[in-house]
Amino acid sequence: MSREIWDIPATQEVLEPLLREIFEEHWQGIRFGPIIEGAAYEWKCPGAPVKISLFDAYLTVMFANGGHFHLCIGENMGSPKFPTPEEKRRHRKPSRASFFRSFGRDGKPVSWGFEMVNGAGEPMISVFLPNPFIEDNDSLSETPDFSRLATWRALSARWLGRPEEALDAEGKGFRQS
Repeated sequence: MSREIWDIPATQEVLEPLLREIFEEHWQGIRFGPIIEGAAYEWKCPGAPVKISLFDAYLTVMFANGGHFHLCIGENMGSPKFPTPEEKRRHRKPSRASFFRSFGRDGKPVSWGFEMVNGAGEPMISVFLPNPFIEDNDSLSETPDFSRLATWRALSARWLGRPEEALDAEGKGFRQS
Protein backbone atom coordinates (compact mmCIF):
# COMPACT_ATOMS: atom_id res chain seq x y z
CA MET A 1 0.00 0.00 0.00
CA SER A 2 1.50 3.34 -0.99
CA ARG A 3 1.25 6.42 1.19
CA GLU A 4 1.33 10.17 0.95
CA ILE A 5 2.94 11.86 3.97
CA TRP A 6 2.85 15.43 5.27
CA ASP A 7 5.37 16.15 8.02
CA ILE A 8 4.61 18.72 10.69
CA PRO A 9 7.00 20.08 13.34
CA ALA A 10 7.59 17.40 15.99
CA THR A 11 7.64 19.97 18.78
CA GLN A 12 5.70 20.17 22.01
CA GLU A 13 4.28 23.53 20.91
CA VAL A 14 2.65 21.89 17.88
CA LEU A 15 1.93 18.40 19.21
CA GLU A 16 0.15 19.38 22.42
CA PRO A 17 -2.66 21.38 20.76
CA LEU A 18 -2.91 18.89 17.88
CA LEU A 19 -3.25 15.85 20.16
CA ARG A 20 -5.66 17.72 22.42
CA GLU A 21 -7.81 18.49 19.38
CA ILE A 22 -7.72 14.90 18.18
CA PHE A 23 -8.65 13.40 21.55
CA GLU A 24 -11.01 16.13 22.81
CA GLU A 25 -12.91 16.87 19.59
CA HIS A 26 -12.62 13.73 17.46
CA TRP A 27 -12.39 10.88 20.00
CA GLN A 28 -15.56 9.10 18.83
CA GLY A 29 -14.29 7.97 15.45
CA ILE A 30 -10.57 7.43 15.92
CA ARG A 31 -8.56 4.27 16.51
CA PHE A 32 -5.10 4.66 18.02
CA GLY A 33 -2.07 2.83 19.32
CA PRO A 34 1.44 1.90 18.29
CA ILE A 35 1.93 0.08 15.01
CA ILE A 36 5.16 -1.91 15.19
CA GLU A 37 6.63 -4.74 13.17
CA GLY A 38 4.59 -7.79 14.05
CA ALA A 39 1.82 -5.99 15.96
CA ALA A 40 -0.85 -3.36 15.45
CA TYR A 41 -2.78 -1.93 18.40
CA GLU A 42 -5.93 -0.11 17.38
CA TRP A 43 -7.84 0.99 20.46
CA LYS A 44 -11.11 2.85 20.47
CA CYS A 45 -11.65 5.60 23.06
CA PRO A 46 -14.09 4.34 25.72
CA GLY A 47 -15.52 7.88 25.93
CA ALA A 48 -14.36 11.46 25.87
CA PRO A 49 -11.20 11.97 27.90
CA VAL A 50 -11.92 13.20 31.40
CA LYS A 51 -8.53 14.89 31.63
CA ILE A 52 -5.60 15.73 29.39
CA SER A 53 -2.53 17.05 31.16
CA LEU A 54 1.09 17.81 30.45
CA PHE A 55 3.96 17.24 32.85
CA ASP A 56 7.66 17.13 32.02
CA ALA A 57 6.90 16.74 28.30
CA TYR A 58 4.53 13.80 28.83
CA LEU A 59 0.98 14.32 27.60
CA THR A 60 -1.39 12.13 29.63
CA VAL A 61 -4.84 11.33 28.28
CA MET A 62 -7.18 9.87 30.94
CA PHE A 63 -10.55 8.21 30.44
CA ALA A 64 -13.40 7.74 32.94
CA ASN A 65 -12.81 3.98 33.16
CA GLY A 66 -9.32 4.62 34.58
CA GLY A 67 -7.59 3.82 31.30
CA HIS A 68 -4.95 6.28 30.22
CA PHE A 69 -1.77 6.66 28.25
CA HIS A 70 1.33 8.84 28.40
CA LEU A 71 3.04 10.16 25.30
CA CYS A 72 6.30 12.08 25.32
CA ILE A 73 5.89 15.12 23.08
CA GLY A 74 8.93 17.22 24.01
CA GLU A 75 12.10 17.41 26.07
CA ASN A 76 11.71 15.12 29.12
CA MET A 77 14.06 16.69 31.70
CA GLY A 78 13.26 14.67 34.84
CA SER A 79 13.63 16.28 38.26
CA PRO A 80 16.61 18.21 39.65
CA LYS A 81 17.39 15.22 41.87
CA PHE A 82 16.86 12.66 39.07
CA PRO A 83 17.51 14.36 35.72
CA THR A 84 16.79 12.39 32.58
CA PRO A 85 20.08 11.41 30.91
CA GLU A 86 20.68 13.07 27.53
CA GLU A 87 20.57 9.73 25.69
CA LYS A 88 17.11 8.91 27.10
CA ARG A 89 15.87 12.44 26.33
CA ARG A 90 16.92 12.05 22.68
CA HIS A 91 15.32 8.58 22.50
CA ARG A 92 11.97 9.63 24.07
CA LYS A 93 11.50 12.92 22.24
CA PRO A 94 9.53 12.76 18.97
CA SER A 95 11.73 13.04 15.90
CA ARG A 96 8.93 12.97 13.36
CA ALA A 97 5.22 13.73 13.31
CA SER A 98 3.13 13.43 10.18
CA PHE A 99 -0.28 13.08 8.68
CA PHE A 100 -0.73 10.33 6.11
CA ARG A 101 -3.10 9.11 3.46
CA SER A 102 -2.79 5.49 2.27
CA PHE A 103 -3.81 4.27 -1.16
CA GLY A 104 -5.24 0.95 -2.33
CA ARG A 105 -4.14 -0.95 -5.43
CA ASP A 106 -6.48 1.19 -7.52
CA GLY A 107 -4.50 4.32 -6.54
CA LYS A 108 -7.39 5.79 -4.56
CA PRO A 109 -7.27 6.70 -0.84
CA VAL A 110 -8.40 4.06 1.66
CA SER A 111 -6.99 5.29 4.98
CA TRP A 112 -6.17 8.60 6.68
CA GLY A 113 -4.30 9.36 9.90
CA PHE A 114 -1.54 10.82 12.01
CA GLU A 115 1.61 9.22 13.41
CA MET A 116 4.67 9.98 15.51
CA VAL A 117 8.07 8.31 15.92
CA ASN A 118 10.62 8.86 18.66
CA GLY A 119 14.28 9.86 18.45
CA ALA A 120 15.29 6.25 17.77
CA GLY A 121 12.86 6.05 14.84
CA GLU A 122 10.47 3.78 16.76
CA PRO A 123 6.70 4.16 16.42
CA MET A 124 5.07 6.05 19.31
CA ILE A 125 1.46 6.35 18.17
CA SER A 126 -0.66 6.03 15.07
CA VAL A 127 -4.10 7.59 14.98
CA PHE A 128 -6.45 6.26 12.32
CA LEU A 129 -9.14 8.79 11.48
CA PRO A 130 -12.77 7.89 10.76
CA ASN A 131 -12.87 5.95 7.53
CA PRO A 132 -15.67 5.90 4.93
CA PHE A 133 -14.98 2.21 4.28
CA ILE A 134 -15.09 0.98 7.90
CA GLU A 135 -18.14 0.85 10.19
CA ASP A 136 -18.08 1.85 13.86
CA ASN A 137 -17.84 -1.86 14.77
CA ASP A 138 -14.71 -2.17 12.56
CA SER A 139 -16.46 -4.19 9.85
CA LEU A 140 -16.05 -3.23 6.20
CA SER A 141 -18.82 -0.97 4.90
CA GLU A 142 -21.06 -2.22 2.14
CA THR A 143 -21.39 1.37 0.91
CA PRO A 144 -18.84 4.12 1.59
CA ASP A 145 -19.92 6.91 3.94
CA PHE A 146 -17.80 9.87 2.82
CA SER A 147 -19.16 12.05 5.63
CA ARG A 148 -16.63 10.14 7.75
CA LEU A 149 -13.91 12.22 6.07
CA ALA A 150 -14.98 15.25 8.13
CA THR A 151 -12.23 14.69 10.71
CA TRP A 152 -9.54 14.30 8.03
CA ARG A 153 -10.76 17.39 6.24
CA ALA A 154 -10.87 19.47 9.44
CA LEU A 155 -7.42 18.39 10.63
CA SER A 156 -5.71 18.66 7.25
CA ALA A 157 -7.21 22.11 6.68
CA ARG A 158 -6.13 23.39 10.10
CA TRP A 159 -2.74 21.70 10.50
CA LEU A 160 -1.62 21.35 6.88
CA GLY A 161 -3.44 24.24 5.22
CA ARG A 162 -4.85 21.78 2.67
CA PRO A 163 -8.22 22.35 1.03
CA GLU A 164 -10.75 19.54 0.68
CA GLU A 165 -9.86 17.25 -2.23
CA ALA A 166 -12.27 15.33 -4.44
CA LEU A 167 -9.68 12.52 -4.60
CA ASP A 168 -10.53 11.48 -1.04
CA ALA A 169 -14.05 10.51 -2.09
CA GLU A 170 -13.06 8.60 -5.24
CA GLY A 171 -12.05 5.33 -3.60
CA LYS A 172 -14.04 2.13 -3.56
CA GLY A 173 -12.56 0.86 -0.29
CA PHE A 174 -10.70 -2.21 0.84
CA ARG A 175 -12.97 -4.69 -0.91
CA GLN A 176 -11.89 -3.34 -4.30
CA SER A 177 -8.27 -2.46 -3.46
